Amino acid sequence: MCTTRKKLIYLALTGLIFCTPASAQSGGKDGEGIWQLDAGTEVEDEGGTLNPDELTLNKAIKNAMRGKVDMMTCAQGYLMTKMGNHGDARTIFENCAKQGYTGTMTWMSYMDTNGYGKPEDPKAAAEWDRKAADAGDPVGMLNYGLDLLRGHGVEPDPQAGRVLIDRAADAGIRDAIDVRESGYDWKAGTPDADDWRYEKRIY
Repeated sequence: MCTTRKKLIYLALTGLIFCTPASAQSGGKDGEGIWQLDAGTEVEDEGGTLNPDELTLNKAIKNAMRGKVDMMTCAQGYLMTKMGNHGDARTIFENCAKQGYTGTMTWMSYMDTNGYGKPEDPKAAAEWDRKAADAGDPVGMLNYGLDLLRGHGVEPDPQAGRVLIDRAADAGIRDAIDVRESGYDWKAGTPDADDWRYEKRIY
């Protein structure tokens, strides 16, 4: 999923300039609901909000939970998962995905594949890839096409997988082009370090 990461990194970098939490503390396991981000001097009372959070990670979480998302808010999920705060990253990605941000669907697939914030779940990962593909995202088409070729998290369907790989390749996705040129060998679109994950086991 190297192409997947590249696509989200550029989007997240816009947030790196502005959004650094004042402090963060962890006290649990796997980033599930354990982080407390310093809200600074924000105070809410019956008269309104004094010194409201603006460009902070707290603000991104609040916006996501309220269903108020945009590209900047969705990008903060990348920062959070890189910090190890996978629980809040999931909150942001899931709410952004509901609003049609396909890049966050790809990140949810990545997190479910690797067990970030929750146990590894290949079926859930493949379902996120399918949603991104169905929404017309070329990276989603590549990833779901690979799922179908591998039979990972979904019943294998090489023919449907090749169709999706072709669509992603026609859209200019380099990894998809490599897979097509390899004769649809899924290993051509998979980092060597991940081969073990998709190999068929005999035990």
